[in-house]
Amino acid sequence: MKMNKTWLVFRNEYATHVKKKGFIFGILSMPLFVVLMVLVGFVSVWLEHNPAPVGFIDLNHVMGNVQQVPLKKKQPFPPVHSLPFEDESSAEQALRDGSIQAYFLLTDNYFNSGEVIMVTTEKTGANAEHDFGDFLVHNLVKDQPPVLAERLREGPNLIIRSLDGAREMAADDWVSILMPILAGVLFVIAVNISGNYLLQAVVAEKENRTMEIIVTSISPGQLMAGKVLGNLLVGLTQLFTWFIFAIIALKLLPTVFPVKFTPRVDPAGILLIAATFLPAFVMVAAFMGAIGATATDPREAQQITGWFTIPIVIPLWFTNVFMFNPNGALSVAMSLFPVTAPIALPFRAAFTTVPQWQIILSITLLCLLAAFALWLSGRIFRLGMLRYGKRVRLREAFSKSGSKP
Repeated sequence: MKMNKTWLVFRNEYATHVKKKGFIFGILSMPLFVVLMVLVGFVSVWLEHNPAPVGFIDLNHVMGNVQQVPLKKKQPFPPVHSLPFEDESSAEQALRDGSIQAYFLLTDNYFNSGEVIMVTTEKTGANAEHDFGDFLVHNLVKDQPPVLAERLREGPNLIIRSLDGAREMAADDWVSILMPILAGVLFVIAVNISGNYLLQAVVAEKENRTMEIIVTSISPGQLMAGKVLGNLLVGLTQLFTWFIFAIIALKLLPTVFPVKFTPRVDPAGILLIAATFLPAFVMVAAFMGAIGATATDPREAQQITGWFTIPIVIPLWFTNVFMFNPNGALSVAMSLFPVTAPIALPFRAAFTTVPQWQIILSITLLCLLAAFALWLSGRIFRLGMLRYGKRVRLREAFSKSGSKP
């Protein structure tokens, strides 16, 4: 009887992949890409920013004794100054001279319609309208108590609450909605990377006949379990590293850019994502290992693996269904079906209170399918490890002959 050596395979599989240059590049590529996108966005805003002042004509003294908007702490670009003009002719002359980039005319019916007319001779900076809007609001509420003035500037905070009062969502809960989507995308990326590692390793070891030596000291089931768990940790290392980078970015963001509020993160949502992703990762990785054992060459195996990741992202195609009918038949079915549950269940939980029995059932089904996938991959692997150039058919894994060593 062979001693259980799953740990040795697990340790070797993990150490082999994390030392590869491709893995290190894959870990660093995501934060570097985010940093690059932030820099590109910053540069694009800087290029469209025009520091030239704007003018305004307030014949009806809507704003009274005007004040410039104070510069906020850590504000990357100062707001443009708004210069008063007595009449439109003087404002037009300043516009032709290039002293201002545009001027705004507050109409007689401003309090009833909110109508403001902007006049310019060429395209203004992207900041001109926004900065004058802040200037107008600031002067309209400057004489109010500070707390009331701040609330008027921020506007209403709409909270949507379910009829039974068990679920509510505010404007700053956008992270709860975005998190399952972002986590699902990262999950698919990590599964594809680490799953392909496993698939390529199985096919390569099968082609160079390394398996003939390995199986003399370890059973196929232990070998596949060690490989799957090793690649699971590879994927988790990647996701955990990206998560750490995200936490650091959120901590550093307020020190560079002013933020009005800190988005709320639901710990229960994170726990639910982890509880669904772990068995789902084992399930997909085990099936990929089974494909590697049945395939005759790596190219053929890679062409089939897409069929395992496409169903996982199907819930993203039905975003409107989850948002407006999270307890409908389709939403419930996708949150219970093991292949779509990793994204569907956390995504649905962002919009409604999912019954506990449905969460337990969904995770249980995922764990059972993951265990079945491990068993099936080991069985197929045992049948296909010595079949060079021949494909193992799925029905052979369930036949009595497939149980013979």
